[in-house]
Amino acid sequence: MSNEIDLSRRKVLKASGGVGLLALLGGIGLFRPSDALAEWNKAAFSSKAMDEALAGLGATTPEANAAGIQLTVPEIAENGSVVPVTVSSSLANVEQISILVDKNPNVLAASFTLPQGTEAFVTTRVKMGQTANVVAIVKADGKFYRTAKEVKVTAGGCGG
Repeated sequence: MSNEIDLSRRKVLKASGGVGLLALLGGIGLFRPSDALAEWNKAAFSSKAMDEALAGLGATTPEANAAGIQLTVPEIAENGSVVPVTVSSSLANVEQISILVDKNPNVLAASFTLPQGTEAFVTTRVKMGQTANVVAIVKADGKFYRTAKEVKVTAGGCGG
């Protein structure tokens, strides 16, 4: 029993130490809670159609640039719940990489803002409810570029 109490006490001390540190940093102006939250583009992420999502990203007419963008997805995804997607780009000054799935209930699956000087490479997993096009949108030097590949899904991952 005393061993259980020691473990509980340690957990409480750890948690309160972290909270205390954040309060201290906030008190001296080195940390704002809003700094810990990623910027969220509600309009783009809640879009039900490709055109709406692109407009939300500010990419109404992205240029096709398959040579400057490498999109790696499986041809066939046996499980639509975990479809691996990798996007890299050789374009200069990449600012943002977004991944969209045209037949998903919410088209925009992921969007990454890259700090200047960061390698233009992201990898993630997305859910796909059915066979669809996976679209990579890359923003570089203020312009948007796109490439797409179809992924055939044998078992959907967006079921309700």
